[in-house]
Amino acid sequence: MMSRPEEAHLVEIFWSAQGEGLFVGASTVFIRFGGCDLRCSWCDSPETWRVGSECRIETEAGSQAFASLPNPVSLNAIVESIDALKPQDGSFVSLTGGEPLLQPAMALAVASASQERGLRTHLETHGLAVDALDTVLPAVDLVAMDWKLTTEVRPSADSPLKMTDFEGRHRAFLSQAASQTEVCVKVVLTPKTADEELNRVFRAINEIAPETPLILQPVTPTGGVKKPVAPARLMDILRLSEARVKNVRLIPQTHKMYGAL
Repeated sequence: MMSRPEEAHLVEIFWSAQGEGLFVGASTVFIRFGGCDLRCSWCDSPETWRVGSECRIETEAGSQAFASLPNPVSLNAIVESIDALKPQDGSFVSLTGGEPLLQPAMALAVASASQERGLRTHLETHGLAVDALDTVLPAVDLVAMDWKLTTEVRPSADSPLKMTDFEGRHRAFLSQAASQTEVCVKVVLTPKTADEELNRVFRAINEIAPETPLILQPVTPTGGVKKPVAPARLMDILRLSEARVKNVRLIPQTHKMYGAL
């Protein structure tokens, strides 16, 4: 077994149904990492942008009752918290954020420990941290990568990322992930989403990994996005998408519908 780092900066650990993407509805333990180097206008968890002094831990699966631990949190404490939620063999542990690939060594340690317990690992990421992905991939069963459209996303003030680099980084990230594990691409749709932006995503998927599922996720109005995408526009985008990529699905954030975490 490879050596592991000792601590991670987290926001929370909890159990719920997966609310997004390819495995929507699946039983999942979420490990939410603290810190993010992007600022998405629709972000529903801005508390994850910076590392806090404490992490909240759900004490019983589905209870929404939490205890607090000081950050950073040890690997042993994370593993004990996962075990306390009593996930079933073969269910998911999701590494989410924030951006888990800002702490790649610890993301690898948590993913490895989860696999050792018979759990499947699900990495939710902005899809821009190409070098960090290589560290974590050996212990990841599914990569759910966002494809960030620059009309609604910008780097944080202290981030070295540049919006002009997004497409190239996304292409490299998809190529790397698809060569080693299962991957899906998620695009959040807002009223500002343009066909030109979407066509670049379609072209990249077809050129790099044409079997990759594409999840079109209508924005849940929050933060800087005040209105949903019109239903007719969603249908137009779906028709446009299915004419250009092999595997596309239109799926909203379902956990918001029934009030789960």
